[in-house]
Amino acid sequence: MAVIHQPRVAWDGARAIVRAAGSAHYEGFANRVLQQLGSGVYGDFADTRQRLLTAYVETGGDRYVADVEAGKWRVRLEDLLHERPELSVVILGLTEEAFEL
Repeated sequence: MAVIHQPRVAWDGARAIVRAAGSAHYEGFANRVLQQLGSGVYGDFADTRQRLLTAYVETGGDRYVADVEAGKWRVRLEDLLHERPELSVVILGLTEEAFEL
């Protein structure tokens, strides 16, 4: 049995989710988030997408917004993993998928 370092899973997952939220593959990834993590996380993912798009229009791509969003997601995912550690495998899978987009 492998040991899973939840803070690392949360951080990598956060970076991946923000990457996917800003990608052209948003729709497909969003559907997987909904199926695997539920409607609450799906709604947060949609909100992240909207903030990223708004920031892109307003600033032309200021990296600050993506960094802030990643920080929010790290906390959100770490809390989720504390409540439901079995989701580590799901988050790892979504992370891998997002970095392949």
